[in-house]
Amino acid sequence: MRQTRWLKGLIPLALGLLLMVNACASAPSRYDQVQQDTTGFGAPSAVDRGAEQGSTFNQFFPNSQGDYQVIPYQEKKGFAEYKLQRGDQTLAMLSISDTISLPAAAEKYNDATDTVAGFPAMNQGSTGTGLLVNGRYQVKVLSRDAAFTEANRVEWLQRFDLQGLAQLKSAIKPSTKAAKAPAAPATPTSPLLPPAARSPELVPVPAS
Repeated sequence: MRQTRWLKGLIPLALGLLLMVNACASAPSRYDQVQQDTTGFGAPSAVDRGAEQGSTFNQFFPNSQGDYQVIPYQEKKGFAEYKLQRGDQTLAMLSISDTISLPAAAEKYNDATDTVAGFPAMNQGSTGTGLLVNGRYQVKVLSRDAAFTEANRVEWLQRFDLQGLAQLKSAIKPSTKAAKAPAAPATPTSPLLPPAARSPELVPVPAS
């Protein structure tokens, strides 16, 4: 008799535990909800499937010159970045990015009023200068040292193989030919680069 009563008392408790376990298993966790919110509704991936491989851009970066070392820093699909160093000091970051993944990065050049080597160019903040090749590839130099000026950034932009970058199959539009560098004024004095290393073609970009 006592055993029967004990079993009768245990059955409701067991049913309650079973219902609780099922409820916990069916309820989505906070992580599941976040994952659903960030991947649902057809949200695009961060890097477009058609973006150029970052390794493709390596051949278009400037070579090291004298005391200035161009050192690989980061590479991923649609992007490659190098450090410009002199000794142990990082002067600037040099990069090429495929704007197919971020069209707004290319659209801002629609308002550019200056050119570097024939490509639309503009300052980005007080420490960055960039240009856009064939409406797609952004080449950018970002100062990491206060002494690395806008003139220095423009000089190093011109050290990229911009014409080679413009010949990438994905960069060529049916009605677009690679831009040719226009006649340039005399090269301004640069406090960081030795005379022998300065570019013979330099179209300065005035500060915004």
